[in-house]
Amino acid sequence: MKMPAEPGEVEPWLSSGWMVAWEETGHLMAIDLTATTPCTPEGYGVDVEYLHEVIHVRVLDEAGKPAAQGQAAIIGEAAVVDRVVTAEAHRRRGLGNFVMRTLADHASARGADMGVLGATDAGRALYETLGWKKHSTIAECIYRP
Repeated sequence: MKMPAEPGEVEPWLSSGWMVAWEETGHLMAIDLTATTPCTPEGYGVDVEYLHEVIHVRVLDEAGKPAAQGQAAIIGEAAVVDRVVTAEAHRRRGLGNFVMRTLADHASARGADMGVLGATDAGRALYETLGWKKHSTIAECIYRP
């Protein structure tokens, strides 16, 4: 179970068997979406696919192997971004930035004007450089009877 709250505030509410997963605590972030028309990084290709209301962005290296990816589900006027990852061998090349901006462009084109995501500590650093703002901590709780 995840909720936008400080883990220490949630802990007293939990019934027997439930506990805060402190190592899984994250950050609820949001942004007003704007189109930026990102250019595909040199040496890479991009594949954008729609599956119903979910946008999938995949960045491929010159050999056609996955280098980075992400997805966004359009829910009304919001785009919920998820599963953004860059392969270890392709990090520090702007691919995460490119994936996020490509998702934003496509989400905007489909009527979304706000982006929302849950970020890890490491992801939060990337998202803040793109203008995303933290709105709350995300407390994750697990059931272990």
